[in-house]
Amino acid sequence: MSVLQTFLLGLPILWLLRRIYLPYLWQDLRFSFQVFRYVRFVERCIKTSRTVLDIFLQQVSTRPDENFILFQDQAYSFKQVDLKSNQLAWTLKNHSKLKQEDCVALFLGNEPAYIWIWLGLYKLGCSMACLNYNIRSKSFLHCFRSSGAKVLIAAPELRSAVEEVLPMLKEENVQVFYVSRESATDGVDSLLDKVEAASDNPVPKSYRSDVTAKSTALYIYTSGTTGLPKAAIVTHSRLLMSSSLSTLAGLNSTDVVYIPLPLYHSAGLMIGVRGCIQKGACCVLRSKFSASQFWDDCRKYNVTVVQYIGEIFRYLCNTPKKDNDKDHRVRLAVGNGIRPDVWKEFVHRFGEIKIFEFYAATEGNAVFFNYTGRVGAMGRSSFLQKIFRPYGIVKYDVEKDELARDASGNCISVKTGETGLLIAKISAMAPFSGYAGDKAQTEKKRLRNVFRNGDLYFNTGDLVMIDKEGFIYFQDRVGDTFRWKGENVATTEVESIVAMSDFVEEANVYGVAVPYHEGRIGMVSVKLKEGKEFDGRKLYSTVADLLPTYARPRFVRIQDEMDVTGTFKQRKVALVKDGFNPLTIKDPLYFLDDSKKTYKPMDIHIYNAIEQKELKL
Repeated sequence: MSVLQTFLLGLPILWLLRRIYLPYLWQDLRFSFQVFRYVRFVERCIKTSRTVLDIFLQQVSTRPDENFILFQDQAYSFKQVDLKSNQLAWTLKNHSKLKQEDCVALFLGNEPAYIWIWLGLYKLGCSMACLNYNIRSKSFLHCFRSSGAKVLIAAPELRSAVEEVLPMLKEENVQVFYVSRESATDGVDSLLDKVEAASDNPVPKSYRSDVTAKSTALYIYTSGTTGLPKAAIVTHSRLLMSSSLSTLAGLNSTDVVYIPLPLYHSAGLMIGVRGCIQKGACCVLRSKFSASQFWDDCRKYNVTVVQYIGEIFRYLCNTPKKDNDKDHRVRLAVGNGIRPDVWKEFVHRFGEIKIFEFYAATEGNAVFFNYTGRVGAMGRSSFLQKIFRPYGIVKYDVEKDELARDASGNCISVKTGETGLLIAKISAMAPFSGYAGDKAQTEKKRLRNVFRNGDLYFNTGDLVMIDKEGFIYFQDRVGDTFRWKGENVATTEVESIVAMSDFVEEANVYGVAVPYHEGRIGMVSVKLKEGKEFDGRKLYSTVADLLPTYARPRFVRIQDEMDVTGTFKQRKVALVKDGFNPLTIKDPLYFLDDSKKTYKPMDIHIYNAIEQKELKL
């Protein structure tokens, strides 16, 4: 038998062995090549000092009259947004004392102004702090100050929140603008009238000559165990890399991308809008997500790509079925956090839409892509990823809220199929820039001497599991933060608010699972002061005034004594397991009733209504 005959006869055997032992080999290689190409693109940009602004200006030159933003009944071309951002830059140049690398805080909802203000600031070499428009009072000042911003630009409809902190801002010589043609607040300037009167001539590059790949581009806020939001530093190089998610998902220049997520989140701005800039695509902004209007919007704007978090798809699947559920042009959905059952129901009901699930965090250095479409997986790890972006899944003691280590002090890797804490090696290719003004929280995310002396890893705070085929599944979050309604809720911040009530001696906040809902909903266990009684109306008034809706505890449990560790840390694990069932919990329980603006006694009827999806949370 000749060598050629032997080879030909062996091909079917090789094919069969690959199918059995390496079924995803070609997909892994193909996707890894795409990642390599994009990384090389970013490296070339960094080497030539090219930024996202330069990419946007190239799109303006290539497709000036094509739509870039659709909002309500208005369309804005790439050229129009460019000219508007020029006017914004000249306005701030003439009416503020901003200089290169200064920061401007933006307190604004989803609208076109968000984008042209962002681009205008880049033309001045300034960074932008993306403030969550739900924050108030103490949280507001904390977020603003941590960014070191010199100027605040706010929506006029957020006037009351601005006026609440205005005296403190003025003491710090902060200049404040409303995105309006006039201002009804003393000490706050109007912005739109000045922008409309400004020149739209190009802004010289010299105004941003000091900006490098390592310069801060954005501050995106995330929650942590401090109880207050942390300002994650997003450099220009990281912003360049951020569009890899939409690019690798298959976004192209003819796509129309629907963005119902808030632009103060990295998903909306860094992945959604940034991805459209990269590919020259059009983005559709929605002021606020609406399940009832979602598909009508998709049909109205001829949307081809949608962004999501897991909750969004669940909301859509819970809407009444319609005959035209599959009457749309959406071909691709990009996002994270979708449950397997929701994934299957969504595709079955709304058509064969490609779901591109990924795992990433604003400040994190771990990223995974579910490029094979495995239902329920947050991503896949190939042998190439392990080489170029090393990570580990290590044992974590949830009860003690700490890493488990062996006798030598090293972390212990979990076995395939076991749940562990995801950590990612910090390197030049996978950096961690930390949080502005919070060295302690930055250091807390750095894990040292993990597998050997001197190594350095990023603590994602997420518990995950990897199966024998290399697919990674999200299991839970550790520490003091849980997610509800797509938002991170820091338990210590909520605890401090609840404890402001004069009848509360101690509060312990945690998240509990609710049937048919993503994430965990807030619950608080409280110990009452001696001689005091629980006042549902007073507690409701406190949390409604100081917390956004998603962070308000929905359930209250009254306990005689708090369960603490030997070091006086509050235990949450048992409380989480207990949930909110009045048949199994002997302590008094209360339920937040928005209609009556109080916490009312929790009974079996309320519990059953939640279990049977009759009560909306």
